[in-house]
Amino acid sequence: MAHYDLEEQEQIDSIKTWWQMYGNLVTSLVTAAALAVVGWQGWNWYQGNETAKAAGVFAVLEQAVQAGDAQRIKSTAGELTEKYGRSGYAGLGALLAAKHSFDAGDLKTAKAQLGWVAENAKDELRDIARLRLGAVLLDEQAYDEALKQLEATPADAFAARFLELKGDVLSAQGKPAEARTAYRSALDKASDKAVGPGRELLQQKLDSLGENA
Repeated sequence: MAHYDLEEQEQIDSIKTWWQMYGNLVTSLVTAAALAVVGWQGWNWYQGNETAKAAGVFAVLEQAVQAGDAQRIKSTAGELTEKYGRSGYAGLGALLAAKHSFDAGDLKTAKAQLGWVAENAKDELRDIARLRLGAVLLDEQAYDEALKQLEATPADAFAARFLELKGDVLSAQGKPAEARTAYRSALDKASDKAVGPGRELLQQKLDSLGENA
């Protein structure tokens, strides 16, 4: 029994020595791990809380649009992009506000709102914003700026629409050969699932340029 006690004491002493050498490190690691878990849970809560707040602001924006309250539309859309820019509601809100601004003839505000979505939103929202902004710039005869919006590679569903609008811009610039190339590429990309023109409309635009263009 004494032998067992001695052996046990040696193990205890060994543990004490190890703890003295590495105890602070272990404590730090455990604390860091605990903080990471708490931080992750807190971040998830924060994200959920922020999304809920963004949804509330977006609901107010929708009400303002229905009421035609331009000032409220502008302020709530601005609140979404400034406070909740990482949420999907920010991009949706900016697009909604841009449509109202465009319909009201406030092209400067519409372009700023579309520009924000084109730079900060993700995936389809970004593609939609670039298309709408490109169309506005085409109407303003700002051809180079319009083409710049169409340089990015869109999602497959928007590829034909990007190429069609590019053809429209090039045609307006007096570059029929380049416009034909864009329209032909759009025809290759066009399908029943694509967002944008049908093949018939694209073919009409292509034919309107003439065979020698």
